Amino acid sequence: MRHLLSWVTFFFLLSVPNSHAAVFHSQSFTLANGMQIVVVPNTLSDALVQMVWYKVGAADDPSGASGVAHYLEHMMFKRTEKLESGEFSAQIAALGGQNNAFTGYDTTAYHVSVSAKHLALVMQMEAERMRSLNPAVAEAVTERNVVLSERQERTENNPIGLFYEKLRTTFFAEHPYGRPVIGWRKEIEKLDLENLKVFYNQFYAPSNAVLVVSGNVNVADVLRLAAGTFGRLAAGEKRTSLSLPPVMKLPAKQSIVMRDARVKQAFWTKQILAPSYREAPQKALATGVLLEILAGGEVGLLYRHFVMDKKSASGIDARFDSDTRGPSVFSLIAVPSLDNDLAVLAKDIEAYLHKLAQKGFSQASVDAAKKRFLDSAVFARDRLMAPAQILGESLAIGLRIEDVESWPSHIRAVTPAQIDAALRSLLAQKHTVSGMLLPKIKGGAL
Repeated sequence: MRHLLSWVTFFFLLSVPNSHAAVFHSQSFTLANGMQIVVVPNTLSDALVQMVWYKVGAADDPSGASGVAHYLEHMMFKRTEKLESGEFSAQIAALGGQNNAFTGYDTTAYHVSVSAKHLALVMQMEAERMRSLNPAVAEAVTERNVVLSERQERTENNPIGLFYEKLRTTFFAEHPYGRPVIGWRKEIEKLDLENLKVFYNQFYAPSNAVLVVSGNVNVADVLRLAAGTFGRLAAGEKRTSLSLPPVMKLPAKQSIVMRDARVKQAFWTKQILAPSYREAPQKALATGVLLEILAGGEVGLLYRHFVMDKKSASGIDARFDSDTRGPSVFSLIAVPSLDNDLAVLAKDIEAYLHKLAQKGFSQASVDAAKKRFLDSAVFARDRLMAPAQILGESLAIGLRIEDVESWPSHIRAVTPAQIDAALRSLLAQKHTVSGMLLPKIKGGAL
């Protein structure tokens, strides 16, 4: 033990693991170059998941160059100084593993699932592309066309994609969250290798990254391998702030109605400005429990009332993601039952929520929702991907590991009064955008 501690302090600025860890029992260390390393041992299988999270996303795209963060994600699978284009994925596949990546507004993540015995190779290749990406101009042009095709397929040729893009640009007017992650077509068309290099050199560095290894691993082995790969890289430019600007106030009652001949099923949604955990932890926690009460599957109040009892909806849901660097969105989504009027359903949903706010929630209903919420943490602990996903994203947006590990105790502390206040706050929020996506009227214009 003495040898391990002396070795670790030589390579790392050691952060002591949280002795009260309640979710993943993770251990966190920081390399001398600023890269955070998180290890979640799990001996249920011989596999592991490695995720590298960069504290940068589409919200950081430069003005006039929307889509560059997502474009770079594509290019990270191309040539480096030591790897040929496509070799990273080819080697992972040869080992029987899988790998992929994704870009969000706040973060970009790269993940690999493979047998634990191959961790050394996986780390070596991931560290290689962190600072040594070296694609050819022709590759950049080809991949830009791939991104443009992706935008056409997922958005321009998809009425639902167009609808949600319009909703978001209206909701987040003049805000980084208002730009599509994939970017605007005219701006993507202008992106080139120089745009990629500038963005890559600025943000892809150990000081701006979090590595999470979840699986059948030994903590000391992970630290040794990380020190010998990522630890040899220069720290790079450290971000001084992850904060984003506030949203611009919207005129009251913003609404969007879109008709398209390709739409087979109409639906309604309402987007409401909500607090993220970074902005207001207690409010976000209460809003999270409220979400479980309203939309916790078939036991959720919305489903029971509108689908099972009134049968006015064939589907209904609510969503809320508090893990954002900036403001969040609480959204309601409803699909009417056959021959039911969508506008009437929308009014009924709002009226029902106001009744709930007036009545308040009982201790029993709150306790049941919290129990379901807490049970989900137990299942997440037993999966390899969940710890890497949850811990990595939280740390990459600026939260602490203690915020994740102490989450159960914070959820237990949420009271009915706080949940009542969360619902009233959402209903009183004036920053909202409602939308309806409808089929084209026969014989009529769009």
